[in-house]
Amino acid sequence: MIGEEQSETKYSSMRDQSLRGHIRNLEQQGELIRVDTEADPNQNLSALGWKIYDQKGKSSLFTNLKNHPNWQVCSQIVTDRRKWSIGLGLGEDELISELVKRTKKPLTPSLVENKEAPVKEVILRGSECDLTNFPAMWTSEQDPGPYIAAGMAIIKDRETGIRNVSYHRQQILGPDKTGFLICPRHAQRVYQQYKALKQDMPVAIVIGAHPAILFAAGFTTQFGKDELAIAGGLINDPIRLVKCETSDIEVPAEAEIILEGKVLAKSMTEEGPFGEVTGGYAMEGSTEIFQLDCITHRKNPLFYGMHSGAPMGDPQSITGTCIEVALHEHLSKVEGGMDILDIRCLGISGLMAIVIKIRPKVHGQAKTALMAALSGPYMHPKLAIAVDDDIDAGDLRQIFWSMTTRVHAEKDVIKIPNTRIWSLDNASDIVPGMSAMYRTGTKTIIDATKPPESHLEEREKFVRALPKNYDKIDLAQFVE
Repeated sequence: MIGEEQSETKYSSMRDQSLRGHIRNLEQQGELIRVDTEADPNQNLSALGWKIYDQKGKSSLFTNLKNHPNWQVCSQIVTDRRKWSIGLGLGEDELISELVKRTKKPLTPSLVENKEAPVKEVILRGSECDLTNFPAMWTSEQDPGPYIAAGMAIIKDRETGIRNVSYHRQQILGPDKTGFLICPRHAQRVYQQYKALKQDMPVAIVIGAHPAILFAAGFTTQFGKDELAIAGGLINDPIRLVKCETSDIEVPAEAEIILEGKVLAKSMTEEGPFGEVTGGYAMEGSTEIFQLDCITHRKNPLFYGMHSGAPMGDPQSITGTCIEVALHEHLSKVEGGMDILDIRCLGISGLMAIVIKIRPKVHGQAKTALMAALSGPYMHPKLAIAVDDDIDAGDLRQIFWSMTTRVHAEKDVIKIPNTRIWSLDNASDIVPGMSAMYRTGTKTIIDATKPPESHLEEREKFVRALPKNYDKIDLAQFVE
C-alpha cells in the first residue's frame, strides 16, 4: 500500500519528507524485509522486528496485522549508520561530521494549507477517536500493555511560543487517554509553566516522520531552539508544517499520524513497568496524563512500531547518534580541539558507555577527553573508554583487547563518585526524598590508549601484531 496513495504525488517537485519515503528507500537499498505473514501486535510483533534486525541486520515492514486491517507497521528503521545514511542522504563515513555541521544551520519551517498536507487526509474527533484501534505493540514481557513508544510531542513555550520536540513514552490507558512520562528536561520546563497556572498543556504527538525529524526530536540542544528548524537544516529543506485542528501547534505535514490533545495539569496516573532503552525495566511510578481530542492521519497509515527494551533498536540508535554528534561538538572546545577520530555511544550498553577514538599528543590528554565526555550535554553515559587510532571504536572485540593489553588499572581506571547519574540507571541510588528521575552514582573512565605521540619509543611497544599486508588485502578479489 505504501506509494499507492494519491497524496504521494503532491510534492513531486520537492524533497520527500515522509516516513514512507524512507521505507521505500530502505527497501530499494536492500535494507528492509517485507513480512506478509500475519503478525500480532499484542503477541509477537515486537519480537519479530527485533529478531529480524538482530539476526539479519534489516529493517522490517509488516503488511498483515491481526485485527488491524488497512494498517502497516515498520520497525528498526534507523538502527545503524547505514540506515541513517540512507534516510538523510549522506555517506556513512561522513555521517557524524556532517550532522555536527548541519545542526548548526537550522532552517525555519514553512507553513502549508490543509489541502497540501497528507496527514490531514483523515480527521477524527471526539468519540471517533480510539487509540485502542492502533497497532501499538506490547513490547516487553512485563509491560502492562501496549505502549506508543515512538511518539514525538510538540509543545510551545507558553511565554515565547517557540516549539519544543521530544520523545515521551505513552502507555495506552483507554480510547482517549495515555500516560505521558516527562523527564526533567525542556518539556518539563514548559509543563511547569502551565501547571503553575493550573492550566492543561496543549500538545501534538507525531507518530511516523522523516529520519531528520526523528533525530532532531532526540537531539539535546539549548532551551528555546526549534528542533523542527534543526531537522530542516539536516536535509537542507525547510520542514513543511500544517496547523493542528484543535490548538495553535504546527506539525509535520507529511507525518503519518498526529494525536492532538493536552497534558492534564491536575491529574496523575500509575504507569509501568516498561522495558526501556537500558535493556531492563523502568520501575513503576506516577506519570502525567495525556487527554486525546483529535486524530489526523494519512490514508492507510503506517505505524512506527518502535521497539524499546533489550538493545539494540531504534531508541538506542536515535539517542546514541545524538550523543555522538553532541560530544563531537563538545570535545572540539576542550584543549582547543583534540585529535578525535571517532565517538561511539554503544547501544548494547543501554546508552551508558561511550568509546572515544583519539590520537593523544601528550600524557593525560585522553583522560581529559574522557572526563569532558562524561560531563557533556547528555547524562546517559557513566562509562567512558578511550582507544587509540588503530582500534575500531565500534568493534567490541578490539575495544576489549585494548582494555586488557593497554590498561594499567592503577593509573588508567579512574572512578568519579557521588555525581548525577541518568535516571534509568537502576544500579545507582535515588536521591533521598526525590523520584527515580534523580539519581547519584559513580562514573568511570578507562584510558586504553597507547602512550602519546610525545613518547614514540614507548608507543611502539603497543603496536598491534596484524597479519602481513592485512590493510592492503581486498578480500573481494579472492572470495565472493
